[in-house]
Amino acid sequence: MTPIFQFEGIYTPLVTPLLPDGTFNLDALDSQIEHLVEAGVHGLISGGSTGENYAQTVEQRLALATFTKDRLKGRLPLIVGTGTMRTPDSIALASGAREMGADAILLGTPPYAVPTEQENAFNALAIDRAANLPVMLYNYPGRMGVNMGADFLDRVGRSRNICAIKESSGDINRVHLLARDYPHIQMSCGMDDQALEFFAWGARSWVCAGSNFLPHEHAALYRACAVEGNFDKGRRIMSAMMPLMRVLEQGGKFVQCVKHGVTLTGIDTGGMMPPLKPLNKDDKRELEQVVRVLKATVAAIVKEKN
Repeated sequence: MTPIFQFEGIYTPLVTPLLPDGTFNLDALDSQIEHLVEAGVHGLISGGSTGENYAQTVEQRLALATFTKDRLKGRLPLIVGTGTMRTPDSIALASGAREMGADAILLGTPPYAVPTEQENAFNALAIDRAANLPVMLYNYPGRMGVNMGADFLDRVGRSRNICAIKESSGDINRVHLLARDYPHIQMSCGMDDQALEFFAWGARSWVCAGSNFLPHEHAALYRACAVEGNFDKGRRIMSAMMPLMRVLEQGGKFVQCVKHGVTLTGIDTGGMMPPLKPLNKDDKRELEQVVRVLKATVAAIVKEKN
């Protein structure tokens, strides 16, 4: 069955820049959208956890998504995140995505509730019906508490809208399962340090928060593996990116690192929405050093003749 939407390339889950008073900095968000369009990423995601969705109301999330949709002017597809604790809130986000003309939704498991696979499937299908848009599932048991297992996938896979799954479990056996048993559901890399393995098993897209500030470098790995099929080159790029992935994941400061990374590009993202706090000076210096080395190393690899 041909999917109704083909996820291909680098999809960036947008950060949410803030003003000193904690309100949204829409001018900075506009600059970030333009920066990513010019950098050649393949799609944007509004309302993901990288955008601090957990600290925002449904109305705020829809306002950010609508702003992004308006600024994109059709140049890139927009995916709207629908993840919340309450099903009615997710349905409101899905309905809003449909009304604003979004291209797809990102659909995860409600956190903390720990639903059974059947309950989780019923929840997903209710959100799917509200949007009636292409769906990228989001499997992140480390945050949500449960896996999108075979029973869940068998149930939701009956909807023609279910096009892809962002796999963020960290379990490489899930990659094997999805590639072998669910080839009709496109597999998207959601675990940065396994990107090379995802591409080797046929993934054609990568949802990567680091592409907020290193879009060219993330796209270089995608091109080497998924477009050129040059996994020798891909391994070298991946090796150069591993220090960044370690920094992003250490100490629960993922979003803080991404926002500081964007600020390093010249777009001030401001502080963090409560309860999170910005990076300290030592963490900033470490990230800055890693970024400098990574950019130089990947640029040298890309310039080499095959």
